[in-house]
Amino acid sequence: MGYFKELPNVAVSSRLIEKRSSQEYVIAKNIFRRIKILNSISDNISLYNKYQIYEGERPDTVAKELYENSELDYVVILSAGITNIRDQWPLSNHFLYEYALEKYGESQITALHHYETVEVRDQWNRLILPEGLTIDENFKIDGPGNQFPVGTQWKAIRETGSIALSQNTLGGSASELLNTIAIGISNYEYEDRLNEEKRQINVLKPVYLQQFLEEFKRIMLYDRNSQYISKNLITTENTTLVN
Repeated sequence: MGYFKELPNVAVSSRLIEKRSSQEYVIAKNIFRRIKILNSISDNISLYNKYQIYEGERPDTVAKELYENSELDYVVILSAGITNIRDQWPLSNHFLYEYALEKYGESQITALHHYETVEVRDQWNRLILPEGLTIDENFKIDGPGNQFPVGTQWKAIRETGSIALSQNTLGGSASELLNTIAIGISNYEYEDRLNEEKRQINVLKPVYLQQFLEEFKRIMLYDRNSQYISKNLITTENTTLVN
Protein backbone atom coordinates (compact mmCIF):
# COMPACT_ATOMS: atom_id res chain seq x y z
CA MET A 1 0.00 0.00 0.00
CA GLY A 2 1.57 3.28 -1.17
CA TYR A 3 0.08 5.08 1.83
CA PHE A 4 2.79 3.77 4.17
CA LYS A 5 5.55 5.09 1.91
CA GLU A 6 4.20 8.57 2.52
CA LEU A 7 3.99 8.23 6.30
CA PRO A 8 6.64 10.23 8.20
CA ASN A 9 8.89 8.53 10.74
CA VAL A 10 9.00 8.74 14.51
CA ALA A 11 11.90 7.91 16.80
CA VAL A 12 10.63 5.79 19.68
CA SER A 13 12.70 4.91 22.73
CA SER A 14 13.85 1.33 22.33
CA ARG A 15 12.24 -1.42 24.37
CA LEU A 16 14.44 -4.11 22.85
CA ILE A 17 16.12 -6.45 25.33
CA GLU A 18 19.45 -6.18 23.53
CA LYS A 19 19.63 -2.39 23.67
CA ARG A 20 22.88 -1.02 25.08
CA SER A 21 21.67 2.35 26.32
CA SER A 22 18.51 4.03 27.59
CA GLN A 23 19.11 6.63 24.89
CA GLU A 24 18.69 4.20 22.01
CA TYR A 25 15.77 4.84 19.68
CA VAL A 26 13.96 2.78 17.08
CA ILE A 27 12.80 4.48 13.88
CA ALA A 28 9.26 3.51 12.91
CA LYS A 29 6.48 4.72 10.66
CA ASN A 30 4.10 7.06 12.46
CA ILE A 31 0.87 5.15 11.88
CA PHE A 32 -0.96 7.61 14.13
CA ARG A 33 -0.36 10.41 11.68
CA ARG A 34 -3.93 10.79 10.46
CA ILE A 35 -4.77 12.32 7.13
CA LYS A 36 -8.01 13.51 5.58
CA ILE A 37 -8.85 15.45 2.47
CA LEU A 38 -9.17 19.16 3.15
CA ASN A 39 -12.70 20.35 3.82
CA SER A 40 -12.52 22.53 0.74
CA ILE A 41 -12.04 19.37 -1.31
CA SER A 42 -14.17 16.84 0.57
CA ASP A 43 -17.16 19.20 0.71
CA ASN A 44 -17.11 19.74 -3.04
CA ILE A 45 -19.07 16.83 -4.45
CA SER A 46 -18.20 17.88 -7.99
CA LEU A 47 -14.67 16.56 -7.41
CA TYR A 48 -15.95 13.00 -7.10
CA ASN A 49 -17.50 10.31 -9.21
CA LYS A 50 -19.75 7.55 -7.95
CA TYR A 51 -18.16 4.15 -8.26
CA GLN A 52 -19.73 0.71 -7.99
CA ILE A 53 -17.42 -1.88 -6.43
CA TYR A 54 -17.86 -5.14 -8.30
CA GLU A 55 -17.35 -8.67 -7.04
CA GLY A 56 -13.71 -9.35 -6.20
CA GLU A 57 -12.49 -5.76 -6.58
CA ARG A 58 -9.99 -4.39 -4.05
CA PRO A 59 -8.79 -0.83 -3.39
CA ASP A 60 -5.59 -1.52 -5.37
CA THR A 61 -7.48 -2.85 -8.40
CA VAL A 62 -9.81 0.15 -8.32
CA ALA A 63 -6.79 2.48 -8.12
CA LYS A 64 -5.20 0.67 -11.07
CA GLU A 65 -8.35 1.16 -13.13
CA LEU A 66 -8.92 4.80 -12.18
CA TYR A 67 -5.40 6.15 -11.75
CA GLU A 68 -3.26 3.55 -13.56
CA ASN A 69 -1.32 2.92 -10.34
CA SER A 70 -2.31 0.22 -7.85
CA GLU A 71 -0.18 1.86 -5.13
CA LEU A 72 -2.66 4.74 -5.04
CA ASP A 73 -5.14 2.49 -3.26
CA TYR A 74 -5.04 4.89 -0.31
CA VAL A 75 -6.52 7.61 -2.52
CA VAL A 76 -9.50 5.34 -3.16
CA ILE A 77 -9.84 4.57 0.55
CA LEU A 78 -9.51 8.16 1.76
CA SER A 79 -11.80 9.70 -0.85
CA ALA A 80 -14.42 7.07 0.00
CA GLY A 81 -14.23 8.06 3.67
CA ILE A 82 -13.22 4.56 4.72
CA THR A 83 -11.56 4.35 8.14
CA ASN A 84 -11.85 0.58 8.70
CA ILE A 85 -11.21 -1.38 5.53
CA ARG A 86 -12.24 -4.69 7.10
CA ASP A 87 -15.71 -3.49 8.03
CA GLN A 88 -16.39 -0.90 5.33
CA TRP A 89 -15.20 -2.63 2.15
CA PRO A 90 -17.73 -5.12 0.69
CA LEU A 91 -17.01 -8.81 1.09
CA SER A 92 -16.96 -11.20 -1.84
CA ASN A 93 -19.95 -13.51 -2.09
CA HIS A 94 -17.88 -16.40 -0.76
CA PHE A 95 -16.61 -14.53 2.29
CA LEU A 96 -20.00 -12.95 2.93
CA TYR A 97 -21.53 -16.41 3.20
CA GLU A 98 -18.70 -17.56 5.49
CA TYR A 99 -19.20 -14.47 7.65
CA ALA A 100 -22.96 -15.01 7.93
CA LEU A 101 -22.46 -18.71 8.62
CA GLU A 102 -20.11 -17.94 11.48
CA LYS A 103 -22.37 -15.21 12.86
CA TYR A 104 -25.71 -17.07 12.75
CA GLY A 105 -24.81 -20.74 12.47
CA GLU A 106 -25.94 -23.20 9.81
CA SER A 107 -29.38 -23.68 11.34
CA GLN A 108 -30.14 -19.94 11.55
CA ILE A 109 -28.52 -18.44 8.47
CA THR A 110 -31.80 -18.63 6.52
CA ALA A 111 -34.00 -17.95 9.55
CA LEU A 112 -36.19 -14.85 9.67
CA HIS A 113 -34.40 -11.64 10.63
CA HIS A 114 -37.36 -9.26 10.29
CA TYR A 115 -40.48 -8.41 8.29
CA GLU A 116 -40.73 -5.57 5.77
CA THR A 117 -43.81 -3.99 4.20
CA VAL A 118 -44.51 -4.12 0.50
CA GLU A 119 -46.02 -1.17 -1.34
CA VAL A 120 -49.81 -0.95 -1.04
CA ARG A 121 -51.94 1.35 -3.25
CA ASP A 122 -55.64 1.92 -3.67
CA GLN A 123 -57.65 1.77 -6.90
CA TRP A 124 -56.82 5.42 -7.60
CA ASN A 125 -53.09 4.61 -7.26
CA ARG A 126 -52.76 6.53 -4.01
CA LEU A 127 -50.05 5.25 -1.69
CA ILE A 128 -51.53 3.52 1.38
CA LEU A 129 -48.41 1.81 2.76
CA PRO A 130 -44.83 2.43 1.63
CA GLU A 131 -42.48 -0.49 1.02
CA GLY A 132 -39.44 -1.25 3.14
CA LEU A 133 -40.79 -0.43 6.61
CA THR A 134 -39.47 -2.78 9.27
CA ILE A 135 -42.39 -4.25 11.25
CA ASP A 136 -43.03 -7.06 13.71
CA GLU A 137 -45.35 -10.00 13.19
CA ASN A 138 -48.15 -8.33 15.16
CA PHE A 139 -48.35 -5.37 12.79
CA LYS A 140 -51.81 -4.74 11.34
CA ILE A 141 -53.79 -1.99 9.64
CA ASP A 142 -57.43 -1.48 8.77
CA GLY A 143 -57.96 -3.00 5.35
CA PRO A 144 -59.98 -1.67 2.41
CA GLY A 145 -63.10 -3.40 3.76
CA ASN A 146 -63.15 -0.84 6.59
CA GLN A 147 -62.51 2.15 4.34
CA PHE A 148 -65.05 4.62 2.96
CA PRO A 149 -66.51 4.54 0.35
CA VAL A 150 -67.77 0.97 0.15
CA GLY A 151 -66.04 -1.03 -2.56
CA THR A 152 -62.59 0.51 -2.10
CA GLN A 153 -59.94 -1.79 -3.54
CA TRP A 154 -56.26 -2.06 -2.64
CA LYS A 155 -53.39 -3.94 -4.15
CA ALA A 156 -50.12 -5.14 -2.62
CA ILE A 157 -47.28 -4.79 -5.12
CA ARG A 158 -44.94 -7.75 -4.67
CA GLU A 159 -42.05 -9.09 -6.77
CA THR A 160 -44.21 -12.04 -7.78
CA GLY A 161 -47.01 -9.71 -8.92
CA SER A 162 -49.80 -7.63 -7.42
CA ILE A 163 -52.27 -9.12 -4.94
CA ALA A 164 -55.82 -7.77 -4.62
CA LEU A 165 -56.70 -6.88 -1.03
CA SER A 166 -60.25 -6.78 0.26
CA GLN A 167 -60.00 -7.78 3.95
CA ASN A 168 -61.26 -5.63 6.78
CA THR A 169 -57.96 -6.09 8.62
CA LEU A 170 -54.55 -6.70 7.08
CA GLY A 171 -51.81 -8.36 9.10
CA GLY A 172 -52.02 -9.32 12.72
CA SER A 173 -50.01 -12.54 12.41
CA ALA A 174 -46.97 -13.83 10.56
CA SER A 175 -48.94 -15.82 7.98
CA GLU A 176 -51.37 -12.97 7.33
CA LEU A 177 -48.51 -10.56 6.80
CA LEU A 178 -46.58 -12.84 4.46
CA ASN A 179 -49.67 -13.51 2.38
CA THR A 180 -50.64 -9.85 2.02
CA ILE A 181 -48.64 -6.75 2.95
CA ALA A 182 -45.19 -7.94 4.03
CA ILE A 183 -42.24 -10.12 3.14
CA GLY A 184 -39.77 -11.90 5.38
CA ILE A 185 -36.07 -11.02 5.29
CA SER A 186 -33.71 -13.80 6.32
CA ASN A 187 -30.50 -13.34 8.28
CA TYR A 188 -28.45 -13.90 5.14
CA GLU A 189 -30.54 -11.50 3.06
CA TYR A 190 -30.09 -8.88 5.77
CA GLU A 191 -26.30 -9.25 5.73
CA ASP A 192 -26.28 -9.28 1.93
CA ARG A 193 -28.15 -5.96 1.85
CA LEU A 194 -25.68 -4.36 4.25
CA ASN A 195 -22.84 -5.64 2.10
CA GLU A 196 -24.39 -4.29 -1.10
CA GLU A 197 -24.75 -0.83 0.44
CA LYS A 198 -20.96 -0.72 0.78
CA ARG A 199 -20.46 -1.15 -2.96
CA GLN A 200 -21.39 2.46 -3.80
CA ILE A 201 -18.50 4.81 -2.96
CA ASN A 202 -17.16 8.21 -3.92
CA VAL A 203 -13.86 8.26 -5.79
CA LEU A 204 -11.73 11.26 -6.60
CA LYS A 205 -11.86 12.25 -10.26
CA PRO A 206 -8.52 11.55 -11.97
CA VAL A 207 -8.20 15.20 -13.03
CA TYR A 208 -7.82 16.18 -9.35
CA LEU A 209 -5.39 13.40 -8.45
CA GLN A 210 -2.20 15.47 -8.64
CA GLN A 211 -3.71 18.22 -6.48
CA PHE A 212 -4.69 15.61 -3.91
CA LEU A 213 -1.24 13.99 -3.84
CA GLU A 214 0.53 17.32 -3.40
CA GLU A 215 -1.76 18.29 -0.54
CA PHE A 216 -1.41 14.85 1.00
CA LYS A 217 2.38 15.07 1.06
CA ARG A 218 2.29 18.60 2.45
CA ILE A 219 0.08 17.62 5.38
CA MET A 220 2.25 14.60 6.14
CA LEU A 221 5.28 16.78 6.86
CA TYR A 222 5.96 17.79 10.45
CA ASP A 223 5.87 21.37 11.68
CA ARG A 224 8.61 22.55 14.01
CA ASN A 225 7.98 21.65 17.65
CA SER A 226 9.86 20.37 20.70
CA GLN A 227 10.09 16.86 19.19
CA TYR A 228 11.06 18.08 15.71
CA ILE A 229 14.15 16.58 14.07
CA SER A 230 13.28 17.04 10.41
CA LYS A 231 10.23 17.38 8.21
CA ASN A 232 9.97 13.60 8.12
CA LEU A 233 11.11 12.71 11.62
CA ILE A 234 10.14 13.56 15.18
CA THR A 235 11.06 11.93 18.45
CA THR A 236 8.90 10.85 21.35
CA GLU A 237 9.56 11.48 25.02
CA ASN A 238 12.06 8.98 26.40
CA THR A 239 10.61 7.91 29.77
CA THR A 240 13.53 5.55 30.38
CA LEU A 241 16.04 8.39 30.86
CA VAL A 242 17.18 8.94 34.46
CA ASN A 243 18.18 12.42 35.65
